Amino acid sequence: MTFSDDDVERYARHLVLAEIGGPGQQRLARARVLIVGLGGVGGPAAQYLAAAGIGTLGLIDDDTVALSNLQRQVLFATSDIGRLKIEAGAERLSGLNPGVAVQTFAERLTGANAADHVAGWDVVIDGTDDFPTRFAVNAACVAAGVPLVSGALGRWDGQVGVFTGRPCYRCLVPNVPPDAATCARVGVVGALAGLVGAACALEAIKLVADAGRPLIGRLTLHDGLTGRGRTVEIAADPACPVCG
Repeated sequence: MTFSDDDVERYARHLVLAEIGGPGQQRLARARVLIVGLGGVGGPAAQYLAAAGIGTLGLIDDDTVALSNLQRQVLFATSDIGRLKIEAGAERLSGLNPGVAVQTFAERLTGANAADHVAGWDVVIDGTDDFPTRFAVNAACVAAGVPLVSGALGRWDGQVGVFTGRPCYRCLVPNVPPDAATCARVGVVGALAGLVGAACALEAIKLVADAGRPLIGRLTLHDGLTGRGRTVEIAADPACPVCG
């Protein structure tokens, strides 16, 4: 794969990085990354992956843009209210980088269709906000051997982890937490979504470009109120219903 003069200029800051360079940028250009949920986490992740030159971005979401989304979902504009998120998002991403192919799926990922959607992708990013969908994505990724980057928000707290088989996401969250709540019910500070989404994109880039040490089997936690963060190891659960 060769780069045009425009490509060399567009990706110049990647090409001079020892950890990416020409070979890493070529891997990015060949990569296929699926983003499940084009909301607070998935939107900024998609923007940074498009800017990075990921070859193909897949977007799966059945929701439309609402006014209440715009406090944190900066992929969209006021004029997008009422449009499908994947429609408005694909348009914005193509404007950011016309060289990226965008595939859209206007449906909700479920246990019944997750395997079909996950097959054929190099990395999957889960930016959804409900546990049944998270569990379905995780099970499909484990079965297909596709790395999963998981990002989540809660009020002022964010987390990002990478799962490549064992441990898997269900080792971290075996069952739906009894106090599980959505952003709509408990609120979330908007800027935190950008931080977590960008971190998910960074992990996907590291996985594809074979750069650094991705958060495989680890979870990074960020407290937005105090500015403190920590990274913890995730133990494999021998009784895990997915990978145990």
